[in-house]
Amino acid sequence: MSRELCLLRHGKSDRDDLAMDDFDRPLKKRGKLAAQRIGGWLKQENLVPGCLISSPAKRALSTAKIVHKAIDEEALLVKQDKRLYQEGFERLKAVLAECPSDAGRVLLVGHNPELEDLLIYLAGAPNLPDIDKLLPTAALARLQMPDDWSHLDAGCAKLLSITCPEHLPEAPNS
Repeated sequence: MSRELCLLRHGKSDRDDLAMDDFDRPLKKRGKLAAQRIGGWLKQENLVPGCLISSPAKRALSTAKIVHKAIDEEALLVKQDKRLYQEGFERLKAVLAECPSDAGRVLLVGHNPELEDLLIYLAGAPNLPDIDKLLPTAALARLQMPDDWSHLDAGCAKLLSITCPEHLPEAPNS
């Protein structure tokens, strides 16, 4: 069985209130719409994850919940893991090691720089597009992964795609 990892950066968040704690920043309307588009695209392309794990930060969790609603998969639960918030990509690898081995596709919803660092580690910098920001807000990277995630070596994955919501066709009901 070939496993897949999807890395989704949270949607565009509100930075207007400088007194607000980073953890509590909400999504902007644009971020909500982008998350909805990515979720609809995942469903349309039959890329529904078997496991969905989100950072508990408000903007990431809101993104995960919007994607979850768009996917419309009742059996799929949104799990929260604090290690996806500002703890470095090594902690993300620990989260992956604990993912159920029968989950053929896992979706992590989190933040930069950790998600980009993990992407670079797993796929290898020479195998990635030469662009300034690999994962802008609401971008989704898909990686073909080895079956065993208990110990992930550098360069063990193959980048399948990076999808940005602004490059997706408009949904019929948008």
